[in-house]
Amino acid sequence: MCRPAARRRHVLTKHSSSVDTTLAEPPQSALSGVARVLVHAGKLQPKAAEDLVRQAREKKTSFVNALIAAGTVSSADLAHTLSKALAMPLLDLNAVDAHKLPQNIIDNKLAAQYHVVVLARRGNRLFVGGADPTEQEVVERIKFATQLTPEWVIVEHDKLGKLLSATGASAAEALEAIAGEDFDFDIAEEESAPQEESQEIGDVEDAPVVRFLQKMLVDAINMRASDLHFEPYEYHYRVRFRVDGELREITQPPIAIKDKLSSRIKVISRMDIAERRVPQDGRMKLKFGSKAIDFRVSTLPTLFGEKIVIRILDPSSAKLGIEALGYEKMEKERLLACIVRPYGMVLVTGPTGSGKTVSLYTCLNILNQPGTNISTVEDPAEINLPGINQVNVNDKAGLTFSAALKAFLRQDPDIIMVGEIRDLETADIAIKAAQTGHMVMSTLHTNDAPTTLTRLLNMGVAPFNIASSVLLITAQRLARRLCENCKAPAEYPREALLRAGYLETDLDGSWKPYRAVGCANCNNGYRGRVGLYQVMPISEAIQRIILSEGTALDIADQARKDGVRDLRQSGLVKVRAGVTTLEEVLAATNE
Repeated sequence: MCRPAARRRHVLTKHSSSVDTTLAEPPQSALSGVARVLVHAGKLQPKAAEDLVRQAREKKTSFVNALIAAGTVSSADLAHTLSKALAMPLLDLNAVDAHKLPQNIIDNKLAAQYHVVVLARRGNRLFVGGADPTEQEVVERIKFATQLTPEWVIVEHDKLGKLLSATGASAAEALEAIAGEDFDFDIAEEESAPQEESQEIGDVEDAPVVRFLQKMLVDAINMRASDLHFEPYEYHYRVRFRVDGELREITQPPIAIKDKLSSRIKVISRMDIAERRVPQDGRMKLKFGSKAIDFRVSTLPTLFGEKIVIRILDPSSAKLGIEALGYEKMEKERLLACIVRPYGMVLVTGPTGSGKTVSLYTCLNILNQPGTNISTVEDPAEINLPGINQVNVNDKAGLTFSAALKAFLRQDPDIIMVGEIRDLETADIAIKAAQTGHMVMSTLHTNDAPTTLTRLLNMGVAPFNIASSVLLITAQRLARRLCENCKAPAEYPREALLRAGYLETDLDGSWKPYRAVGCANCNNGYRGRVGLYQVMPISEAIQRIILSEGTALDIADQARKDGVRDLRQSGLVKVRAGVTTLEEVLAATNE
């Protein structure tokens, strides 16, 4: 009977001894894996380890972050100690090219939260660099998210932080620094996304990205930009504004935001955020205080993501009045005399971005009266004009320029505006409308006024239809306008002025050209743009040349005899008036 009792006493004594020993030793079971390794290696005292664990818990950060912040153990010492104790590989991140690391395998938020970086992938193995290889939660999260088997590589904590910043894991912080404070910015109610898209919106509602987009749009408007370009490349992402016709790089945000920014813009522009293989077009209306501004949005798939161009469509630009566009007195009188005619065709030509739409809208504003029925078909309608019936082309639905024109003719129109004449069918319907009692306005992409007529002939339009319907053609370019605050007189050699197109009689010393200087109120000496115009009425002599199928050179010669200035001569007039520089005119009319 004594033996069992003695045995029980022996067990209890042994157990008590075990408990006493545990209490005497540091409570390593309460320490994290890294803390335990450091205590065993003699790099950290147990009491200091306990304090750091408690601090990390209170600050809701990792033990390694608290350890490095306290300066108790250096990043290099920590990495070498863990590598030796746990028999894991050690990698020097200074030897790694951040641009060549695998992208989009794990979410950037996950990488930033757990302070890890993907180094390589081999089959179903994923090599992950981190400073704390004992964190099992990270391993499980990565394994679940990627369906791959993570294999740990120990790296130095400070070098990892720099690498994460370079690869965009800290994109939110970088964007916060760029965007700064909030802006008075909202999506207009009529352009807000429908309810069924609410889940998709939630997926891309990243506050730093939203604020960054807000800042870019506000800055673009304040800088009087016409377009914003969001451009992804292999190793960087840049944003450029077109100000006064010149592209300027504004910032280089983290490349990690490209997909979120693209999705955000596509949601508010009513595009398909899941479609990234084909170009898309959309528009959005955003409120800045009491002012609402329209934006036309275009996406284009490139090698490294979607390039997005946003064009700012300020309705006030169509209401500036014809005087603000830069027409000379004679040119303005010729244009106004034609657009008030009861029927005929007026064509505006020039390259993309030369101000054709603003010129047409200005004319429509002049003609927009309660007793006039005006209809336009555009691709797309850029500026909303109250009192004018505007139609957007929809090729998928069969609503083409020609289909809309046919419908217009049954709508009792007085004035018709066609966004662009692209094909013979549209040209034929427009010309027939001009011949049957309607004023038709449209645009063409040609270099100058005389070549517009030969372009119509090349399309297949009969010469007698062109001669009997076209009243006037105006070609235009945009040149940067000199800043009135800082422009200064310039000295050009007489030979240079003669080569530019001035006559000997023009160089009588009664005027001086000006040059750009630059000040705080302008962009390298320029502020705004001014139009250069070639306004060519179709005279009887030009009609005869068209009927005889003459060339563009024949038409240009006759236009000069009729007193029509070409684009270069129109620009030289602006130089003489001190509105722009000779360099700008030569660049805009380099033909």
